[in-house]
Amino acid sequence: MVNAGARLDRLPITAFHRKLLYLIGLGGLFDSFDIYLGGSVLAALVEEGWSDVNMNAWFISATFGGMTLGAWLAGVLGDRYGRKFTYQTNLLIFGLASLAAVFAPSMSWLIFFRFVMGLGLGAELVAATGMLSEFIPPNHRGRWYALMSCLINFGMFLQTVLSQYLIPNYSWRSMFLVAAVGALALWFARKNMPESPRWLEQQGRFEEADAILTKIETEVQTQIGAPLPDPVVHARQAQSTASLASLFKPGIISRTIVASIICIVVNTTAFSFVTWLPTFFVKEGLSVASSLEFLTFMSFGGPIGAIVGYLLADKLGRRVGILCSVPCALVFALIYPFTRDPILTPLVGFFFLTSLYAFFAFGFYGYLGELFPTAFRLRGIGFAHTVGRAATMATPFIVAVLYTHYEIYGVIGLVAISLVSVFIAVLFWGLETRNRTLEQLEENVDIMQNSEADAGLVSRTSP
Repeated sequence: MVNAGARLDRLPITAFHRKLLYLIGLGGLFDSFDIYLGGSVLAALVEEGWSDVNMNAWFISATFGGMTLGAWLAGVLGDRYGRKFTYQTNLLIFGLASLAAVFAPSMSWLIFFRFVMGLGLGAELVAATGMLSEFIPPNHRGRWYALMSCLINFGMFLQTVLSQYLIPNYSWRSMFLVAAVGALALWFARKNMPESPRWLEQQGRFEEADAILTKIETEVQTQIGAPLPDPVVHARQAQSTASLASLFKPGIISRTIVASIICIVVNTTAFSFVTWLPTFFVKEGLSVASSLEFLTFMSFGGPIGAIVGYLLADKLGRRVGILCSVPCALVFALIYPFTRDPILTPLVGFFFLTSLYAFFAFGFYGYLGELFPTAFRLRGIGFAHTVGRAATMATPFIVAVLYTHYEIYGVIGLVAISLVSVFIAVLFWGLETRNRTLEQLEENVDIMQNSEADAGLVSRTSP
């Protein structure tokens, strides 16, 4: 055994961790950029007569259809073939598909390419969440999840800013070109990113895990110019094979339920509602340019919410952070449809998105990676994402019906119900993960199948 978890958790934060964050976070940024550009592009397509509300719904559903399948494949393949393999494959898929979308000859082809993009988009966050959790020490994990969230959420702001300039001057196709170039450039930059030693050890590939750990330890020790502290080994689980059934065993099923509800709510409140905002503004009589200006201001709430998460994630903990941010988002969501003032409307929208993305920083980007054991961490995250995507594939059509019959009030009602459900789930079944190692979070959980070694708990200091 190489004690990968203990050796990684004792490392001080250095340039190694920052580089890893940038490589992971930038992948999420382009993922977010590609997801949210849908709103700006669809508003332009409606104005040009290329599309209508129904075709827009098909476009959004194709996105979620691809993301649903991509999330599941990322979980299965990530646990079987490694985090790095999955991470690079998904980035290549949505980079190439975005490039193909630049040359789409019709709306039908664009919807098809969007489905292929979705395969990569759905896999990116699954791999990112699992990858970062396995490298960052427990007393820093919350803040670093929030930093990753900040990078990812900046993608929404970046696309709204670029869309104001690029769409009027170079058409909607230029937005897909930006996403394609960024994703493919990052694919080359990430080729030397290390595989997770925790995963390698779980797979019994001890020599590979030890080689990567030794290289990381040497790099970190050189950067700090001092000896590293001794690794303290907590609970260890035996090598095992995991299956889908592992997610529903005692001690795990409540985590699976909470993770799935979080993903459902995230998809309903953000990836569906926020994507529709420019279309709502256009339908209310605003021009595409004006709607994008409104959304640009509101989108500042994304990185601001992540900063709130950064400041509080390791102080409050992920569970308490969720229970504080969700009610705030609910209050501003309920106020939003009753504002008609051109200043008050985007201001309330900004505070709503700030609260919502603080919840993302606490829950969606960080919490999921801590809930599941290494043996099936990506499978657990992937399952939750799959449920979230699948449950919200119908959301665009529901939103279209609600908006048609009840205007923005109906849509906000859907958002409010979603927020209440996640609050209840985390309140009753949520696990606090603050300052606990991944190995400690695996203690006393019945997850093993075909164990090859004693799964007894060990608490000792390695030599």
